Amino acid sequence: MTDATNDRKIEHIEVLQNDPDTDRQGSYFDRLQLTHRALPGINLNEVDTGCEFLSKQLSFPLLISSMTGGDHPLIRRINRHLAEAAEHCQVALAVGSQRVMFSSEAATESFRLRQYAPNTVLLGNIGAVQLNKGFNIVQAQAAVDILQADGLYLHLNALQEAIQAEGDTDFSDLHLKIQTIVEQLDKPVLLKEVGAGFSVADLQQGMAAGVKYFDVAGKGGTSWSRIEHHRNQRRDPTAVAGAKNARGSNDLGLCFQDWGIDTVTSLQMLNSYTDSVTLISSGGIRNGIDMLKSVILGASICGVAAPFLKPAMESTEAVILEIQRLRQEFKTAMFLLGMKDIKSLFKNNSLLLEER
Repeated sequence: MTDATNDRKIEHIEVLQNDPDTDRQGSYFDRLQLTHRALPGINLNEVDTGCEFLSKQLSFPLLISSMTGGDHPLIRRINRHLAEAAEHCQVALAVGSQRVMFSSEAATESFRLRQYAPNTVLLGNIGAVQLNKGFNIVQAQAAVDILQADGLYLHLNALQEAIQAEGDTDFSDLHLKIQTIVEQLDKPVLLKEVGAGFSVADLQQGMAAGVKYFDVAGKGGTSWSRIEHHRNQRRDPTAVAGAKNARGSNDLGLCFQDWGIDTVTSLQMLNSYTDSVTLISSGGIRNGIDMLKSVILGASICGVAAPFLKPAMESTEAVILEIQRLRQEFKTAMFLLGMKDIKSLFKNNSLLLEER
C-alpha cells in the first residue's frame, strides 16, 4: 500500500512538469527600475557577494527553497543533487515538507542530506497546521535531527490546504502552538508562506510568538492553488466540473490561482521591521536582478525553487550551473549599480528610480 502523502509529492512534480502556467510569472519585480551607473567606480572582480545567514557564511544570498521529499528514487535523487550543489556553491537549502517521514519510514532517507552538505545551511520543514493535528515538539525536533538542520521552517499554506481535497484547514489559534515550538526547539524557527505573501498582521503575530525569521513567499511564482486544481481534476473530473464558481468558468483552484500579496508588496509592507526580524524573499524570483531588488527592499536572503526542479532531476552539475547563473547575474547587477558588497546594497532605496 502506498503512502498518500508520498504519492502527493510525485503528483506535484508531475503537474509542475506538465503545466507551465503553474508558474504565474507575475513579473512584479519588473516594475522596480534601478539607477544604472555608467561610471560605477568599482572593479567587477572585486565585488563581494558574500553574506551571513544563521551564523554561516554563504557565497551570495541564495536559498534553494523547499521542493520535495519522500520515498521515491526520483525524490531522493532530486534532494541529493540539490544538497551537493548547495554545498559546492556555498548556498543554503531548505527541504520540502517532512510530514511524509512520519507516515512512511522509508521516506526518511530523502532527508538525510548532511552527508552531502556537511557545512552549508540546511533547513527542515513542517506544515504549521500539523501542530493542530497532533504534531508537537517531538516531530519538530525529529525533523531537525534527521537533517542535522540549522533551523526549521514552519510553512503556512492556508490557501493550498483550502483547495486540496484532503487539506487540513483548522488554523485556529495556531500562533499559540507555534510559540510553543519556538520555546522548545533547539534551533531557530522560521515562518514561511508558500505563495500568498505575508501581511503586517501576520508578521506581528509571528513576532509575538517569538519568531525572528520570515519568508514572505508572495504570489508571482508557483501557484499551489493551480497545482491542487490539477490534482483534484485527476481524482474526480466530474466533481471539479460541478464545483464551478458563480461565474461558471473556473473551479476553486483556478479561481484562487493568483490570490495573495505579491513578493514586492509584501517586502515593502514589512521593510520597517528589519531591525527586529530577518526577511527572506521568495515567490517569483527568477534571476539575479530579482534577487538584488529583494535585498534593496530589505531581504537578507532570497529563495528560489521552480528553476531548480528540472536541473535537480538531471544532475548535481546542472544545479551548479543554475546557481552560477544566478550568482553571475546578481554580481553583475551589483557592479552596474556601483555596489561593492551586500551591506551597501541592503535597504539602499537610493538605488531605485522613482516611479513616474
